[in-house]
Amino acid sequence: MAMAEAVIPRGTLFLYLTIMLGLILQVFPLPHWADQLRPQWPLLILIYWSMALPHRCGIFTALIVGLFVDVMLDDLLGQHALAYSLAIYIVMTTYKRLRLTPMWQQAVAVFLLLMIERIVSAIVLGATRSQTTDALFWLSPLTGMLLWPWLFILLRDLRRKFRMQ
Repeated sequence: MAMAEAVIPRGTLFLYLTIMLGLILQVFPLPHWADQLRPQWPLLILIYWSMALPHRCGIFTALIVGLFVDVMLDDLLGQHALAYSLAIYIVMTTYKRLRLTPMWQQAVAVFLLLMIERIVSAIVLGATRSQTTDALFWLSPLTGMLLWPWLFILLRDLRRKFRMQ
């Protein structure tokens, strides 16, 4: 048993469980009006973990999670993988500064990161399906921005409880 703990860092299972929870929340059935407001749960969770533990959750994790989201939502393969990887790349290059900013500034940064996903999705929808987006399409990042402080506090407290480093 001691050998397994030396190989797997403390809290790794918890990190993957939170990402799986984000994937479940992404496909959880909601009414049509609420579905338009659904934040990108997997991306929000990836943003937190790449800020808190950049050595454990990075661009490769974002790529894999993005591929899972593409398959689950039956979107163009690579659409979310590209958007998530791009957003997490930005987090990885700025995480030291993001950690020190006040919560409201973090929420604004998260809004901008979530907008990257929406912009990539709008480009893909326009290029592959000749669809245009409506105003509700752009509300999802706003919801994510408003949920960020609560998600941050919840995951931070759980990370401290499990003594993840």
